[in-house]
Amino acid sequence: MCRIKIRGLITATILVAGAALCAKAQVAAPKAELGQTSSAQKPSILDQVGIDQHLNAQVPLDLAFTDENGRPVQLRQYFGQKPVVVTMVYYQCPMLCSQVLNGLAGTLNGITRFNVGRDFNVITVSFDPRDTPDAAAASKKKFLSRYRREGSDQGWHFLTGRKDQIEALAQALGFRYAWDPEIQQFAHASGIMLLTPGGRVAQYYYGIEYAPRDLQYGIIEASRGKIGNIVDQMILYCYQYDPAKGKYGAVIFRILKISALATVLVLGGFMVIMFRRDYAQARQTKWIKAN
Repeated sequence: MCRIKIRGLITATILVAGAALCAKAQVAAPKAELGQTSSAQKPSILDQVGIDQHLNAQVPLDLAFTDENGRPVQLRQYFGQKPVVVTMVYYQCPMLCSQVLNGLAGTLNGITRFNVGRDFNVITVSFDPRDTPDAAAASKKKFLSRYRREGSDQGWHFLTGRKDQIEALAQALGFRYAWDPEIQQFAHASGIMLLTPGGRVAQYYYGIEYAPRDLQYGIIEASRGKIGNIVDQMILYCYQYDPAKGKYGAVIFRILKISALATVLVLGGFMVIMFRRDYAQARQTKWIKAN
């Protein structure tokens, strides 16, 4: 009788867990309110500054720049096989650009499984056409000293270019900046962009600090399965990129669905083991009685 009650309880549990798999869940998500302005009137220069999301937009890979060694290059040289992180800065920036690159270097150091150059590339492009390859080389030396991993010098590139080429790249990325003649500096937003190996915009990360976990997930997703493992794919099933926040968040229904499935498998396996044990005991008892 005790065994019958236990089996009945387990069967009921499985039915409840199975029902959870079929349940529909609706989680209210806040609407993205990108591009909204405050009621107070902003200075006109700031109306020209921001980052507009151009998700899945194709960046023109035939754009021509000059690398930190003074060599002419095209963007396509850095694409094709690996995801690419792009930062738009200018090398003579007195504060914000250094903070962006410092934040990026710290994030890259926090990603222990993947390395720049081996698993993905980083391109830092100056949007000031007056910047020189020497300034790019000095910036590369400075920030690579904060990211000391083998092969990173072949994977993190610092570029300068002509005004028309810079503007074409910035427009494709949705990166808006403006020259402020009053303070003789560029006004610009802060953030980084992640592109697929084919040069399509995959994700945006805002501010001057970026969570290593979010960027790592983004690199795995942008690689289209070329890097990472089955565990990473399972995690990405439970976490989804939120364009409005520029980070990954848990998808509650997917987590509940996997938990319910795991419960069904565990309890189902336990029942199979119990039934097989009872069957073996019944056969043994029958054989003893027969002999």
